[in-house]
Amino acid sequence: MDPLSLLMIVGAGAAFYFLIIRPGKQRQAKQAQMILALQPGTEIMTSAGIFGTIAVVTEEQISLEVSPGVFIRILPAAVSRVIDPVVEESAANAVQDDAEPPVD
Repeated sequence: MDPLSLLMIVGAGAAFYFLIIRPGKQRQAKQAQMILALQPGTEIMTSAGIFGTIAVVTEEQISLEVSPGVFIRILPAAVSRVIDPVVEESAANAVQDDAEPPVD
């Protein structure tokens, strides 16, 4: 096997690692860190698009309040992201600012 072919194979392996494997591991670590930091009172969005406030957190499941007095149980892995209340308020204000006045 000539050195150029060997160098191309090693280069392709390195590119595969840095473009696919490493970012995936970083995403996994970030998701695991987010799940460990969940506490009651935190507003979240699930991977199914359900918004709610965490009521109870255990290692095996999370009790999520989706409406006053309505609770659902989800797996911690189903948490997609934590909703930042400051971002939500600014997004709501932006939508209100973009709304056009009614035409008479």
